[in-house]
Amino acid sequence: MTLTTPAPWPGGRREAERRLAAIDPIAYGATRNHLDGAVTRLSPYIRHGVLTLAEVREAVFAWLREHGYGEPGRQAEGRRIAGKLINELGWRDYWQRLWLQLGDGIWSDLEPLKTGHPAASYAPDLPADVAAASTGLVCIDAFAAEMMATGWLHNHARMWLASYLVHWRRVRWQAGAAWFLQHLLDGDPASNNLSWQWVASSFSSKPYLFNRDNLERYSRGRYCRTCPRAGRDCPFEASYEQLQGHLFPQAGHAAAATDSPGPASPDPLVQPGSARPAPVLPAPPLRRPLLWIHGEALGPANPALRAHPGAPALFVFDSELLAGRTATTGGRPLAPGRVRFLRQCLAELPLRVREGDGAAELLAFAAEHGADGVVTSAAVDPRFAATAAAIAERLPLQVLPVEPFVDLELPAAQLRRFSRYWRLAEPLVWAGFSRRARDSATAPPAAARPPGR
Repeated sequence: MTLTTPAPWPGGRREAERRLAAIDPIAYGATRNHLDGAVTRLSPYIRHGVLTLAEVREAVFAWLREHGYGEPGRQAEGRRIAGKLINELGWRDYWQRLWLQLGDGIWSDLEPLKTGHPAASYAPDLPADVAAASTGLVCIDAFAAEMMATGWLHNHARMWLASYLVHWRRVRWQAGAAWFLQHLLDGDPASNNLSWQWVASSFSSKPYLFNRDNLERYSRGRYCRTCPRAGRDCPFEASYEQLQGHLFPQAGHAAAATDSPGPASPDPLVQPGSARPAPVLPAPPLRRPLLWIHGEALGPANPALRAHPGAPALFVFDSELLAGRTATTGGRPLAPGRVRFLRQCLAELPLRVREGDGAAELLAFAAEHGADGVVTSAAVDPRFAATAAAIAERLPLQVLPVEPFVDLELPAAQLRRFSRYWRLAEPLVWAGFSRRARDSATAPPAAARPPGR
């Protein structure tokens, strides 16, 4: 079977800004669940800080103001129009908060499975035919091939592929999550692993399923028309009740989650993990700082670059991560497409690039430049905290905060589910929109403003 896929994506700020300028909140809200819908395709740039969540949030707000939704009488309509896009940015922020809380514990089941099958009955490894995109199911093979070729996959296709792997093939979600992290340009253990756990039912009240009707509806039938198994022995051609009985005969009467394009919000407690994020430290009096640029802040909004323009800066490709010996990629080496994307992002920044042990390379670079300390930006990955601790033993270290998506401090109990987080975060996000719309309406015209403002 021959499958054609799009070309790989370019990395870097210029491409990110082009895509950001093309967002359409109305089209996004109406079509985002369809594989050919108007999704933003910004996730790889957000994941690596080429764009920050705050920048994307402000771009959505600017779009609303430009289209007349900043007026007091139209703000509620603007909130309705762009609500889903802002909500999806909230999901990203929520996942990151959970990663900070759980650390590498994000690779463990957060709750017992609700499938009726013991955890030990799931295979630990990715099946060879799935990894080779040769299952004979046109949809599944197309999803696998697109992800491996381009480093991106529509969220609905990710969920279908994950559901097939976990529930039809009975494979541990960790195997699929690591496979995704190897290839996906936007892959990080937060949104990736927790979404896999939601599908598997170790972070939700029930497993996620799909059937052929669901697949055809959101893919416009493109796969079923050419699949030799359609109408003959398609494993998805059944009602949800039939699939539930076939896949989870011991699970009781609870129905599986179906037809949902994203995680739901039940409320079991997420237990705190052992994560120890590096604190945001006050500024030491540095005269010759070295800037440590890491993979979560590869854009001009990086506060270290803003605070010290012209200072020597270094990015280190973590040799352990590249080789697949870290939890950040689930023990798999980064695919060439991911490395290429990162290098394209780095090429647009004023920095040097090395490969090796992060702390050792940064300390050596600091010595070469006579640096009296290191300045960097806050990050979520637990490996950042370990590297930061090693640097701080030798040199003063300043960790600058990144502008948050929403200024909200939450105890662990409030991260039980997205619904609890969003109940508090959403009003604050939209209050920011109203405040900016008000400030924009009262600002003098550009020609009337004092020089330099």
